[in-house]
Amino acid sequence: MDGARMTAADGDFGMPGSLARVLAEIGGERAAQDVRWGIQDIADGTGPDGAAAADRAKDETAAAFAGGTLTWRHILIEEVLEAFAEDDPEALRTELVQVAAVAAKWIQALDRRRAGLHAS
Repeated sequence: MDGARMTAADGDFGMPGSLARVLAEIGGERAAQDVRWGIQDIADGTGPDGAAAADRAKDETAAAFAGGTLTWRHILIEEVLEAFAEDDPEALRTELVQVAAVAAKWIQALDRRRAGLHAS
């Protein structure tokens, strides 16, 4: 490293923070869940009753961004609460993909930080 700042792009396979590595770990965890619990068909438990909480989370995230105090927690909880507010299966699926994407990106950031790398 010789004092130079090392960088890694999110998609760099094999690097700490690699999207491929994170997705492989997620796939492994999902397989382990199926072994342990089997296929699960459980009610969603989501709907418009969650809209007020989702709106509050959006406001908190926007305020944290504006104030320079934004954290991964803000971003993830906003996405989770947006998912909880959906009752349409297609919209819920879209929100859950966003939840998964933010969680994966957060894991990437943790891996880079632990390895002393910075996003390019």
